[in-house]
Amino acid sequence: MSMSLADSWGSAPASPIGFEGYEKRLEITLSDAPVFVDPCGRGLRALSREQIDSFLDLAKCTIVSHLSNKHFDSYVLSESSLFVYPHKVVLKTCGTTKLLLSIPRILELAAELSLPVLSVKYSRGMFIFPGAQPSPHRSFSEEVSVLNSFFGGLKSGGNAYVIGDAFKPKKKWHVYYATEEPEQPMVTLEMCMTGLDAKKAEVFFKDSTDGSCSSAKEMTMLSGISEIIPEMEICDFEFDPCGYSMNGIYGPAVSTIHVTPEEGFSYASYEAMNFNPSSLVYDDLIKKVLACFCPSDFSVAVTIFGGHGFAKSWAKGAEVDSYMCDDLVEQELPGGGVLMYQSFTAVTPGAVSPRSTLDGWNSDGAEMVAKSKEMSVCWEGEKAVKKKDADA
Repeated sequence: MSMSLADSWGSAPASPIGFEGYEKRLEITLSDAPVFVDPCGRGLRALSREQIDSFLDLAKCTIVSHLSNKHFDSYVLSESSLFVYPHKVVLKTCGTTKLLLSIPRILELAAELSLPVLSVKYSRGMFIFPGAQPSPHRSFSEEVSVLNSFFGGLKSGGNAYVIGDAFKPKKKWHVYYATEEPEQPMVTLEMCMTGLDAKKAEVFFKDSTDGSCSSAKEMTMLSGISEIIPEMEICDFEFDPCGYSMNGIYGPAVSTIHVTPEEGFSYASYEAMNFNPSSLVYDDLIKKVLACFCPSDFSVAVTIFGGHGFAKSWAKGAEVDSYMCDDLVEQELPGGGVLMYQSFTAVTPGAVSPRSTLDGWNSDGAEMVAKSKEMSVCWEGEKAVKKKDADA
């Protein structure tokens, strides 16, 4: 089934302009298997390398490095990262990968291990080169249709949101979420940065202008990445002639960074997940990340399960010196989740950050309780109602 599904969607040629840095991110959470089926509770970690490769092949990416601890397995990919917990898989891919084509095989493997689906979350920013994306990633509505075909039957139904300023289409954030029941408390940060400072970006070229050759370890140290969360054990990888990826692990927590340094379409992403929100201060972490890249624009999306009290500083909007917040959204998710989204633009010191509130709408046209700025487009199932007309 998965091969015929993959074959039914053709591929698109790579962009002649540049590499697509913005990732597509898929997170599937599973319920426990019966004890007699999985007495050791290994869940998805029981998968063999061959089985993991079988769904990565469908997404058009491969493993280049691997790091594990007692909690989960992390993989640096040719295009971004994969994390495998006993009851969760997170696949993040950039470029013109076909991430959603991996879903049938992942679900097939989960079923073989008697692991029913608990929830799914899909997210991405606005592609730099949207015309280069292949099916099923040519538009968010196409992605939602595919996701609903697999997860629309979950108790919450499929819920999709396009969040952002209607007058700044390059800063939209896309989220799909469906769940059977409320999830365990967890905070996830997704951070996307564009317009990287030229000097900062230069670190991520394998051959520098002075003729020296940089390794991934050197890039990690010279950029300051190693100091973002010093406790993290880092698995890093440099690409030829440029580009960088790393996964960091500490207990059940993960961080990951991916860098496309070329001028004109430079991009970097940072993610942290499954950490103790009391141990990290939101604003401080963001400032450490920004110091590594000094982007002209960036966005942060914080997904919270477990309530504002559990999330501590992560439940509040970030304030960052030398950047103006030009979008602020607090979007409720089914099952008690909350998504907080902000986008920022570099400005001269002293600029004032605008704040405003806007309404969201559900598929029946009824007003939803959501603090959104400028635009919120919400799908339930495959039906969409738009407050303001915008290309999703």
